[in-house]
Amino acid sequence: MAKKGNRVQVILECTEHKESGMAGTSRYISTKNRKNSPERLELKKYNPVLRKVTVHREIK
Repeated sequence: MAKKGNRVQVILECTEHKESGMAGTSRYISTKNRKNSPERLELKKYNPVLRKVTVHREIK
């Protein structure tokens, strides 16, 4: 019987890329523990289109 885990996969999308109006998106897949961090995850990741590190926020 498989365990039910608190770890779930989340999709992180760049916040600056949406505001810039440029084509395409910058998305990453990560995991988080639902029990320890119920709020939306926010990490700094590299955006290859903008060529700089930007804030990526969890989307649903």
